[in-house]
Amino acid sequence: MPTTRKAARAPTPISAAGSKLSRAVASGKRTRTRGFTLIELMIVITIIGLASAAVVWSIPDPRGRLLDEATRFAARTRAAQQSAIIVARPVSVWVTAGGYGFDERTHGAWAPIAEKPLRVTSWGKGTRALVTENGGRQRVMFDSTGLADRQLDVQIARGDEAVTVRIAADGSVKVGG
Repeated sequence: MPTTRKAARAPTPISAAGSKLSRAVASGKRTRTRGFTLIELMIVITIIGLASAAVVWSIPDPRGRLLDEATRFAARTRAAQQSAIIVARPVSVWVTAGGYGFDERTHGAWAPIAEKPLRVTSWGKGTRALVTENGGRQRVMFDSTGLADRQLDVQIARGDEAVTVRIAADGSVKVGG
């Protein structure tokens, strides 16, 4: 009985990990490598860029909206007008480019109001009032009946945005008026 001998084959080169890919390459078979194409990567990067832009646009301004600052000023001015009626004494609001405050008439002179809502307040960062008369300071006085001594339009600006707060002679205060 003759002995059959198996034909000697060249050893298959394998990688250190013994991957199938290295065996397939050694045997001459073409296999598709797993991974991302350049187009797929570009699409993913585009989606990430659009999502990032949407997040940046939706982040509010840390200074707050200018309209909110104007509304806060108007509310405090209304409170000063009501205070003049309650204490039966004249109360005034003054405005400069840097801020505003409230005074009350006591003993024949204007004295700053120390209570929290009517304390001297600076405008927010980058915000200013456009004041031109009386050396950069405007004042409106409310008498004990709540009427103002004159009408005053206070224009509050930040960058290219502006909001007007109107203090009418009847004592009413309106934003955007």
